[in-house]
Amino acid sequence: PEGVKPETLRRILEGGYNKIREAGAVLLGGHRVKDDELKYGLAVTGIVHPDRLLKNSTARPGDVLVLTKPIGTGVLSQAEREGRPVKDGMAAAVRCMTALNRQAAEAMVKIGVHACTDITGFGLAGHSLEMARGSGVEIHLEVAELPLLPGVLDLIRQGVRTGNTAANQQATSKFLSREDDSPEEFQELVHDPQTSGGLLISVAPDRSEDLLSNLIARGVRGARRVGSVKAGDPRVVLV
Repeated sequence: PEGVKPETLRRILEGGYNKIREAGAVLLGGHRVKDDELKYGLAVTGIVHPDRLLKNSTARPGDVLVLTKPIGTGVLSQAEREGRPVKDGMAAAVRCMTALNRQAAEAMVKIGVHACTDITGFGLAGHSLEMARGSGVEIHLEVAELPLLPGVLDLIRQGVRTGNTAANQQATSKFLSREDDSPEEFQELVHDPQTSGGLLISVAPDRSEDLLSNLIARGVRGARRVGSVKAGDPRVVLV
């Protein structure tokens, strides 16, 4: 697109290539699209050993839910677009978004867990609901335990929301409920679309502390226990 400096393009390509190398992958091929809007993306192809494959459809009643990254990247990105003073929060969001999930993935494979999903565009609620539906369980999210990026709750209270938040809320509306004492702003927060979000891991209770310890030892310091899996019809409950 016009007006984009060559140095900006160089830094985008360099940053992407550095993350590819960090992930142990190889860049093959590519193509260009001429458009008015700057775009950059990657498609990932790979193989996995069947014994190391984790699904989002195998959570079990009684499991503990662990989230490996704080949420709020959508709110902070929108606030920056609106010109709000979010320098510290946005810096934390960038650090979060540029951190690979590799260490978290290696930790959960080492410990042995039941199920996993990443948290991206559908928000924490949407991806939790996918896990609930696939596994035939009820998922409880403890909102007071959710790891948050700096300032996101204040921004939500000020009315900041992304263009996709409402669509995410509509998609879960028939399958999400909250207890009366659950703060209303968290209902919006769990639908905030995430960029390069963390992993939501379903693990047996007797392995949850080992998982958290292993995550922290590997540098995944934002990991938190955020909920539990219950027997019941597929839905998400904010508690």
